[in-house]
Amino acid sequence: MSDCLFCKIVDGTILAKKVYEDQHVIAFHDINPKAKVHVLVIPKKHLETLMDVQEEDLPLMGKITSVIQTVAKDLQIADSGFRVINNCKEDGGQEVFHLHYHLLGGEKLSF
Repeated sequence: MSDCLFCKIVDGTILAKKVYEDQHVIAFHDINPKAKVHVLVIPKKHLETLMDVQEEDLPLMGKITSVIQTVAKDLQIADSGFRVINNCKEDGGQEVFHLHYHLLGGEKLSF
Protein backbone atom coordinates (compact mmCIF):
# COMPACT_ATOMS: atom_id res chain seq x y z
CA MET A 1 0.00 0.00 0.00
CA SER A 2 2.41 2.65 -1.22
CA ASP A 3 -0.03 5.52 -0.67
CA CYS A 4 -0.96 4.50 2.90
CA LEU A 5 0.36 6.95 5.49
CA PHE A 6 0.75 4.30 8.18
CA CYS A 7 2.47 1.85 5.82
CA LYS A 8 5.01 4.62 5.18
CA ILE A 9 5.58 4.90 8.93
CA VAL A 10 5.98 1.12 9.16
CA ASP A 11 8.59 1.07 6.36
CA GLY A 12 10.39 4.16 7.69
CA THR A 13 9.58 6.44 4.76
CA ILE A 14 7.80 8.77 7.22
CA LEU A 15 9.28 9.27 10.67
CA ALA A 16 7.17 8.95 13.79
CA LYS A 17 7.88 9.28 17.50
CA LYS A 18 7.70 5.58 18.33
CA VAL A 19 6.98 4.27 21.79
CA TYR A 20 6.92 0.58 20.87
CA GLU A 21 7.88 -1.63 17.95
CA ASP A 22 8.21 -5.33 17.36
CA GLN A 23 7.90 -7.67 14.38
CA HIS A 24 4.12 -7.24 14.10
CA VAL A 25 3.00 -4.02 15.81
CA ILE A 26 4.14 -0.42 16.11
CA ALA A 27 2.94 2.33 18.45
CA PHE A 28 3.70 6.02 18.04
CA HIS A 29 2.55 9.41 19.27
CA ASP A 30 -0.29 11.01 17.32
CA ILE A 31 0.80 14.23 15.58
CA ASN A 32 -2.52 15.86 16.52
CA PRO A 33 -3.08 14.69 20.11
CA LYS A 34 -6.54 14.81 21.67
CA ALA A 35 -5.25 14.10 25.20
CA LYS A 36 -2.01 14.45 27.17
CA VAL A 37 -1.18 10.92 26.03
CA HIS A 38 -2.37 10.03 22.53
CA VAL A 39 -0.68 7.08 20.92
CA LEU A 40 -1.67 5.16 17.81
CA VAL A 41 -1.21 1.39 17.87
CA ILE A 42 -1.18 -0.29 14.45
CA PRO A 43 -0.41 -3.66 12.95
CA LYS A 44 2.48 -3.64 10.51
CA LYS A 45 0.30 -5.75 8.23
CA HIS A 46 -1.94 -3.52 6.15
CA LEU A 47 -5.57 -4.12 7.07
CA GLU A 48 -7.82 -1.26 5.97
CA THR A 49 -10.48 -1.53 8.69
CA LEU A 50 -11.53 -3.67 11.61
CA MET A 51 -13.96 -5.35 9.22
CA ASP A 52 -11.03 -6.64 7.16
CA VAL A 53 -9.67 -8.74 10.03
CA GLN A 54 -9.86 -12.43 9.17
CA GLU A 55 -9.61 -15.49 11.39
CA GLU A 56 -5.92 -15.80 10.47
CA ASP A 57 -5.39 -12.29 11.95
CA LEU A 58 -6.78 -13.14 15.39
CA PRO A 59 -3.33 -13.80 16.92
CA LEU A 60 -2.30 -10.36 15.64
CA MET A 61 -5.35 -8.80 17.28
CA GLY A 62 -4.35 -10.40 20.56
CA LYS A 63 -0.85 -9.01 20.12
CA ILE A 64 -2.29 -5.53 19.58
CA THR A 65 -4.20 -5.83 22.86
CA SER A 66 -1.01 -6.87 24.64
CA VAL A 67 0.88 -3.91 23.11
CA ILE A 68 -1.84 -1.50 24.26
CA GLN A 69 -1.42 -2.84 27.80
CA THR A 70 2.38 -2.55 27.60
CA VAL A 71 2.30 0.99 26.24
CA ALA A 72 -0.26 2.07 28.86
CA LYS A 73 2.07 0.78 31.58
CA ASP A 74 5.17 2.31 29.98
CA LEU A 75 3.49 5.72 29.66
CA GLN A 76 2.18 5.46 33.23
CA ILE A 77 -1.53 5.65 32.41
CA ALA A 78 -2.46 2.04 33.21
CA ASP A 79 -3.33 2.70 36.86
CA SER A 80 -5.25 5.94 36.34
CA GLY A 81 -7.12 4.67 33.30
CA PHE A 82 -7.30 5.29 29.59
CA ARG A 83 -9.51 4.99 26.54
CA VAL A 84 -8.98 2.88 23.42
CA ILE A 85 -10.82 3.92 20.25
CA ASN A 86 -11.11 2.33 16.83
CA ASN A 87 -12.87 4.36 14.15
CA CYS A 88 -14.19 2.05 11.45
CA LYS A 89 -14.96 3.27 7.94
CA GLU A 90 -16.32 6.65 6.88
CA ASP A 91 -19.38 6.84 9.14
CA GLY A 92 -17.23 5.77 12.08
CA GLY A 93 -14.83 8.66 11.48
CA GLN A 94 -11.89 6.67 10.11
CA GLU A 95 -9.48 9.01 8.31
CA VAL A 96 -6.50 6.74 7.63
CA PHE A 97 -7.52 3.44 6.10
CA HIS A 98 -5.02 1.25 7.92
CA LEU A 99 -6.39 -0.43 11.05
CA HIS A 100 -5.36 1.55 14.11
CA TYR A 101 -6.29 2.12 17.72
CA HIS A 102 -6.11 5.42 19.56
CA LEU A 103 -4.80 5.07 23.11
CA LEU A 104 -5.74 8.19 25.09
CA GLY A 105 -5.02 9.06 28.69
CA GLY A 106 -2.90 11.06 31.07
CA GLU A 107 -5.86 13.17 32.16
CA LYS A 108 -9.57 12.87 32.96
CA LEU A 109 -11.22 12.36 29.58
CA SER A 110 -14.47 14.24 29.14
CA PHE A 111 -15.34 13.36 25.56
